[in-house]
Amino acid sequence: MRRSPSSNQDARPDPGDISLIVLHGISLPPGEFGTGAVEALFANRLDTAADARLASLAGVRVSAHVLIDRRGGVTQFVPFHRRAWHAGVSSHGGRAGCNDYAIGIELEGTDDTPYEAAQYEALAAVLRTLLAAYPRIDGQAIVGHNEVAPGRKTDPGAAFDWPRALAAVFP
Repeated sequence: MRRSPSSNQDARPDPGDISLIVLHGISLPPGEFGTGAVEALFANRLDTAADARLASLAGVRVSAHVLIDRRGGVTQFVPFHRRAWHAGVSSHGGRAGCNDYAIGIELEGTDDTPYEAAQYEALAAVLRTLLAAYPRIDGQAIVGHNEVAPGRKTDPGAAFDWPRALAAVFP
């Protein structure tokens, strides 16, 4: 796993409360892969003037614990015991503030572009590691961004194969 620390993080209110994994889909500019722009966004060095489709991200400070690129490469931006800024205004099971107790995994993709086999393989490996380390997380606690921020977010989208992703972890 490659590391690229993001400053867009802080202490969790209770590091022992990690009980949710939120899966996201991201590409920058939208629909383009392998540009390095996602890493630049998480490092607060994204040139939002370089492409009009990035303008809305000016001044945005976000991160995720890990990003899984189209080739299955895994980059960690925030240590799992720290709070990454990935879910925004969110709730799960009636509990607000998912960033406080969730791990955020970004998959390089779009809502309507099928994810790559290498991404599902890398995701399964990351999920197995997290499930071993955080026993409060189960199959019901692995959700999409769309589930914790309905009406605001749609990722990882209809192209994400939930049965495939979960079968690799929960055979």
